[in-house]
Amino acid sequence: MNDSGYCYSFPAVRGIQAGRPFYIATCPLRIVPKIFSYNEDDVPPELRAQRTLNKTRIPDMVKYLLDNPKDYVFSALTASVGTSISFEEIGEAPNLGILQIPMDAQILINDGQHRRKAIEEALRENPDLGQDNLPVLFFVDEGLTRSQQMFADLNKYAVKPSTSLGTLYDHRDESSELARYLAMEIEPFIGFTEMEKSNVSPKSNKLFTLSAIKQATKALLSKGPRDGFSEEEQRLSIEYWKAVTKYIPDWQMMLNKKVSPSQLRQEFIHAHGVGLQALGIVGKQLLSEHPNDWESRLKPLQSIDWRKANPDWVKRTMNHGRISKSTTSILLTSNALKLKLGLALTPDEKTLEKQL
Repeated sequence: MNDSGYCYSFPAVRGIQAGRPFYIATCPLRIVPKIFSYNEDDVPPELRAQRTLNKTRIPDMVKYLLDNPKDYVFSALTASVGTSISFEEIGEAPNLGILQIPMDAQILINDGQHRRKAIEEALRENPDLGQDNLPVLFFVDEGLTRSQQMFADLNKYAVKPSTSLGTLYDHRDESSELARYLAMEIEPFIGFTEMEKSNVSPKSNKLFTLSAIKQATKALLSKGPRDGFSEEEQRLSIEYWKAVTKYIPDWQMMLNKKVSPSQLRQEFIHAHGVGLQALGIVGKQLLSEHPNDWESRLKPLQSIDWRKANPDWVKRTMNHGRISKSTTSILLTSNALKLKLGLALTPDEKTLEKQL
């Protein structure tokens, strides 16, 4: 970077897209908050080219940067910049050169404002990150209407990956690591886990999704999104799900190929994520209150009427004939299981029962 001529200078590549020039440059992280610094929060939406900043997203992004200074990945920012920019080609290489942007140029972020804010806050705690570089895709600013359309176009086809696929590929999160292990090594999950999608199709030969196993195990071990697990906790989770399998005859029949996963999902609550998560909540209390004989206390599970048609599940777990994934449905389902197993309800759970 060279600011002697009151310009920011970046090595860049020039290209053409839809007849318009664009420039791909690398920008030191320490400069990102400076050149993308203006605030549009007080401008009405119709006069903005971006959504307002969702500040709840920032802390997790900052933590990601600070926790992984040698192993993070941030994708390129996309920005529109005034037409006063200049591009000087270097030697005989076409479209390779130096992009110069005046320091007083107005630069509008079309995609990446949350990354910019996270970088700004992370630099306060770890200035060394400022030596790293971030790719920036610069377009020539053609006015508000064009910038608004760019924002719409950039986000129109963006699809967030399913929670199961995110769990499968996330090697930083210990709860994802444990869920993958359970899915690939422990009955009833081994061979019957949907690893990619967040929903199991009606005719699938899978029983649970990977994300459901993750959420149920987090409920079992009562862990937050970034908490780690001890070896003892991992061992307990393995033993717990094996024990639950022993006391649900339908799962045993599936493992012995006497019934298909799709048949179980069609008829029974225990073959859905809501049932699995409820079992995780029940397990948390069992392990806490009965650390020495929790497994034998699971025996009443084998006599529970798990059918969706059971009136108790109709009012707790179902909504207009379909399984409900709401937090309330999960808690009402776990309440019923706790009562079957002789466990006391918390004051909040008692209140929920009265409302029911």
